[in-house]
Amino acid sequence: MLSDLGSTQHVRNLWMITGYGDFWSNSASRRQKPLSSLSLWASATFSTESSNQPGSSNGADLLTLRATRRKLNLSLIGVTLVLNGSWPVWSRTAILAEEELKLERYTDPEQGFTLLKPPSYAKVEKAGATVLFEEMKKTSNNVGVVVSPVRLSTLTEFGTPEFVADKLIQAEKRKESTKEAEVIWAKERSGRGGLPVYEFEYRVDSTRGGIKRIFTAAFVSSKKLYLLNIVHSDNPENPLDGGTRVMLEEVLHSFDIATVT
Repeated sequence: MLSDLGSTQHVRNLWMITGYGDFWSNSASRRQKPLSSLSLWASATFSTESSNQPGSSNGADLLTLRATRRKLNLSLIGVTLVLNGSWPVWSRTAILAEEELKLERYTDPEQGFTLLKPPSYAKVEKAGATVLFEEMKKTSNNVGVVVSPVRLSTLTEFGTPEFVADKLIQAEKRKESTKEAEVIWAKERSGRGGLPVYEFEYRVDSTRGGIKRIFTAAFVSSKKLYLLNIVHSDNPENPLDGGTRVMLEEVLHSFDIATVT
């Protein structure tokens, strides 16, 4: 969840790779302290002091993906709105939503993961992040991935999605900057080859950055923990709209182990 990090120093403290490994691999009696490190990663936002230059994808495969199912849903909604005489307003919304859903495929062959990203998000460099994409018009909205070694063979060895979500939200609530934090949902899905993938949605209200909507996905493969965090502002004056939410959920569900070629 990357929601309220405000300085470069915090970023350096945040990305302690050994903390991630301990959180997912040590015994239950030793998980509490490392949990704070993971919680920080899950509840902070990257500093916006870094450059927004897109840079190269370093061998990443980029292709345009149209979310056909989502467009079908929009079409069905459109039929209803036409019958109700609301087509002009819906038409503009549908066009914007369709453009947003043209996502790009990013694959990291070295680390072995793949995901979709919004075309309006540029790749930037950040210490400790395996890859980070920031929205060009609002850099606090971002998509980040961290890969780190662990002793686990699968995520289910650590606990259920609900167990992990509960531990994370407890750590989040202990932070002085957190005014309110809640888990919206936690679930497990099957990735490529039946790989267990945990997904979460959080809502955090912080004195740093206001209200954030955070989507997180995690899986373990080849003794490595893969963590995806998607952060987007959700303040009352500018709440997360339905079209953007659909797009971010597509990104969340796309996070998976890369196909070996």
